[in-house]
Amino acid sequence: MSRIERTAEGAGPFTTRLTWRLSDGGTAVWESRPARKRGLLTVRAAGESEPRSRRADIASVGRLRRLNAVAAGAFAVGGGLFATGAAVAQFGTGGATGAWIYFVGGLFFNAGGYGSLLQAVNAPRQDDGTGALATRHWRWWSYEPGRIDWLSTFLLFVGTLVFGINLLSSLLQGLSVQQVNRLVWAPDMVGCTLFLVSGHFALVEVCHGRPGLRPRDLGWWIVAVNQLGSVLFLVAALADFTRPATGSLVNVDIANWGTLTGALCFSAGGVLQYCEHP
Repeated sequence: MSRIERTAEGAGPFTTRLTWRLSDGGTAVWESRPARKRGLLTVRAAGESEPRSRRADIASVGRLRRLNAVAAGAFAVGGGLFATGAAVAQFGTGGATGAWIYFVGGLFFNAGGYGSLLQAVNAPRQDDGTGALATRHWRWWSYEPGRIDWLSTFLLFVGTLVFGINLLSSLLQGLSVQQVNRLVWAPDMVGCTLFLVSGHFALVEVCHGRPGLRPRDLGWWIVAVNQLGSVLFLVAALADFTRPATGSLVNVDIANWGTLTGALCFSAGGVLQYCEHP
């Protein structure tokens, strides 16, 4: 079957949904997130009232399922560790114990970010001639800034790496106020900003344009919960700034509670993401 007409949807230069007519009079619909998360596109044959889901090949489905399990599990565990570190800082002695818990949690966030990027890199692509998803050769890396799924997951992964700088610096002892703000607080703010931008692109992808409410879409809930976590992380980072004049934080309670609740959002998002598999 050959395509004879195609309609693209999305935002700006990004395409998130393609609809095309097949030579037999039917239609096929490719959507960015379902294709890379579940290996699915939708086909409606001529004369049929209900669409059917067409799945990618077994190799691609197995690959997506494994990558999804890695990313989902890493974010669920990483979020749980971040919440534990924040609880230790708020209710316990904090200090080195909380910093090490944060650091280990950050490693899981790194794994989750890279797993998400690998999903985008190795997602099956729509075949121009058959209305099906075509398998791609495995790759550890690609550069595709014109794809919104790649850009969103890439920014997420870079954000986790920047958080790693923040968490590693927090283990250092004897830092001055200026050094704390430069080595710990500044990377924290950059990481939070990258998470927010990544989350915005993810919302654009799942909504096929301007972000809105899609309560019946599991993908939307995952993105929305994670974006709420990013906002809470940013609030915590703003409150974690050390005043040069006094050497004290802007508000330690907001910093700890913002981190704790934001981390629980990412942990919940990881659990939900585990259900979004082929």
